[in-house]
Amino acid sequence: MTMLDDRTTAATWPAAYPQGYAVVDVETTGLARDDRIVSAAVYRLDAQGNVEDHWYTLVNPERDPGPVWIHGLTSDVLEGAPLFPEIAEEFSARLDGRVLVAHNAMFDWQMIAREYARAESAAPVRQRLCTIALSKELSLPLPNHKLESLAAHFGVVQQRAHNALDDARVLAEAFRPSLHAAAERNVRLPLLECRPLTEWASAPAQPRIGYQASYRANSWRPARKRPPCPYPNPGRYEADKPLKQGMRVAFSGDTSVDRELLEDRTVEAGLHVATSVSRLTSLLVTNDPDSATSKTVKAKAFGTPVVDEAAYTQLLRDVAPAED
Repeated sequence: MTMLDDRTTAATWPAAYPQGYAVVDVETTGLARDDRIVSAAVYRLDAQGNVEDHWYTLVNPERDPGPVWIHGLTSDVLEGAPLFPEIAEEFSARLDGRVLVAHNAMFDWQMIAREYARAESAAPVRQRLCTIALSKELSLPLPNHKLESLAAHFGVVQQRAHNALDDARVLAEAFRPSLHAAAERNVRLPLLECRPLTEWASAPAQPRIGYQASYRANSWRPARKRPPCPYPNPGRYEADKPLKQGMRVAFSGDTSVDRELLEDRTVEAGLHVATSVSRLTSLLVTNDPDSATSKTVKAKAFGTPVVDEAAYTQLLRDVAPAED
């Protein structure tokens, strides 16, 4: 690992780089469109990645808190927390005029944008930067794209994983050397546009434990062109064992989590998104295994393992590294 010092100063800093950043982490009740934020943290950084201040809040999601075993926030803890509209102004002040930085930034941005949409407002964010994408631009030698791996690469110690404040701190500390490495090599930052949502829901979302997505009559969607998976296929998924990098995963039917987000998380974990089912497919993910889609029919014919979306999102949390 090469650590950058402060030789990359304002005098040599790329003029096209942003003037400030808001490193964000949110913990949520789940991954679906109508899930809610239960806590949020923001570290404000200057143009060169130095910490200016930080902020943290709990948020009452007005519903079941979801995976308490992950974020540790129970209904009792969240009962007296402010509602999102009550913290929206302060949140906006932390984001205003800055690039939103997050690990898997599309997820954090979508959750934040939906909360603002429900409050009939919009976050003052125009661009986002994903630290996963930046680590790829820098070709960092990471075993996977988990936050803990990025932190370990830069010698940052995690204290409370899945605590929004600590995760934001860890990311801020890992982002600064990443930013300096990019500046020293004059790497173009992978900035993406943030578009506010226009739809909103006035009624609180209901708990979605065990939720099965409704299936639309026309669920066709174009396949996204993706780079080839860098890992060899280790074979089929085995029950009660972790997924392994390189496995070929196919999806069939609608999902409660945005499909593109689910596929992005799959690729980021080192898995291959398969557009069809064959004898080489490691796993089929579907909420309706009894449907007569071509993928489910082929999965039954080939004996391909099948799991539902809820089980798959849990498996995604701990993907085993590729074998040497």
